[in-house]
Amino acid sequence: MSTQIPGLFIMHSETKGRGVFTANSIQKGDLVESTPVIVLTKEDREVLHETSLHDYYFLWGQAQKACAIALGYGSLYNHSRASNLEFTLVYGEDCIEFHASRDIEPGEELLINYASAEHKDYGIWFEEDSNAEKKR
Repeated sequence: MSTQIPGLFIMHSETKGRGVFTANSIQKGDLVESTPVIVLTKEDREVLHETSLHDYYFLWGQAQKACAIALGYGSLYNHSRASNLEFTLVYGEDCIEFHASRDIEPGEELLINYASAEHKDYGIWFEEDSNAEKKR
């Protein structure tokens, strides 16, 4: 089951293309979204690398050989090293939970760090630029 806090919306981000923003204040620790995922096999993941969905999946499973497409806004959060969301892969429930890692003001874009300490195996497959983070 998908859960989102009220006030999330999609809008054009200056440097990142489309992004997820909030109309409301969000407090540190708040669950912003719990989104179901579509789990795909290792073989499916290899095929996705040849499509535009390559930039939208999460590595999945204990060995991180499979992948998952997050529903809801989950696959649309842009990357930033200065993220304001943390995510947890919940394998037993086939979902991803996104929590605020700090207080977030209305109008801010919601961002995750794909290469955070907990998810360092994700790596970054794109060049980071200080002026323009990864477009989703």
